[in-house]
Amino acid sequence: MSGPALEVADIFRSHGPAWRQANAGHVSLDQMKVMSAIERCRTAALGGHVLRCDDCAHTQIAYNSCRNRHCPKCQGAAAREWLAEREAETTLTIAADPKHLGARIGFLSVLHTWGSALTHHPHVHMIVPGGGLSSDGSTWIACRRNYFLTVEVLSALFRRLFLEMLVAAYDAGRLHFFGDHSRLADKVAFKAYLRPLREIDWVVYAKEPFAGPRQVLRYLSRYTHRIAISNHRLVSADENGVAFKYKDYRLDGPARYKTMTLATDEFIRRFLIHVLPKGFHRIRYYGFLTSQRRAKNIAHIRELLAVPLIPIDDIKALNAKPEEPKPLEQPCPCCGGNMRIIETFHRGQQPKHRATPVAPIIRIDTS
Repeated sequence: MSGPALEVADIFRSHGPAWRQANAGHVSLDQMKVMSAIERCRTAALGGHVLRCDDCAHTQIAYNSCRNRHCPKCQGAAAREWLAEREAETTLTIAADPKHLGARIGFLSVLHTWGSALTHHPHVHMIVPGGGLSSDGSTWIACRRNYFLTVEVLSALFRRLFLEMLVAAYDAGRLHFFGDHSRLADKVAFKAYLRPLREIDWVVYAKEPFAGPRQVLRYLSRYTHRIAISNHRLVSADENGVAFKYKDYRLDGPARYKTMTLATDEFIRRFLIHVLPKGFHRIRYYGFLTSQRRAKNIAHIRELLAVPLIPIDDIKALNAKPEEPKPLEQPCPCCGGNMRIIETFHRGQQPKHRATPVAPIIRIDTS
């Protein structure tokens, strides 16, 4: 499968230097590092190796990846997020209440900060098992079929906890306001701004249970390593700007799939507002799924449910970060033979060997 014809890296390489100069003093160090990593990803700037087929001598160059969690090619994921912690406190509190589930649950949350059009839209996706451990850990308490927790209660508690923590952060001087929100630095204005938020309904959207483990893994693969925009959504980049595909969630059916064109500087700005500060994790685990005891807890739960046990080492292996395929495991794209490394070059160096030219595709019209 061939890669996309246009990549975010192409836009950054062509317009990044001018954009950085025009926005000097308004770009954070984290954003600068992300731009640099994406521009250098899979280029000679990061080094790489040359592979040659033992059978047909086909030669190709493989450059190293940047492994940055915001790179559309690498899509790594990491660190801690304040919003996810507020969501976590809410769910754990409701689940532990005997009037609801009365169990110690575990779940994972994934932070997203974007909408389909790259707008700022922070939200958290969460997956929660259908039950939890009793307070003493001796039994598994399952939720009712197709029912877990009361959404209205969950929403109200989340609203209260979120606003309480927001006020505490304000009083501690940890909130700073800029641009159109500068007026909120005044305490009276800030309290007036929060007042209507205490009255409106906050919506926690709860989906129906997954059909099984495969559906859970499919969901996770879609959401845990996603970034603001993938290269496959890019349509074009020219003097008119950057065009990309997006979904208009206000519509249903085929009409919701549209194309948007942004000025190049605006496209870069929108991409970079979703760069997480250093130390922020995109994926968090809570309850009995916390990393320190996850393997033992899962093994214990499977024992309580009389499910065939999986060795703890195997459970830990499921949490390991997947490695990129080794070069020697890649078959030749021409004949399927074994590709062998014949040269390794370091950062900034050019390989001595040349890649085999790609033969042009000739189409014959037989109509």
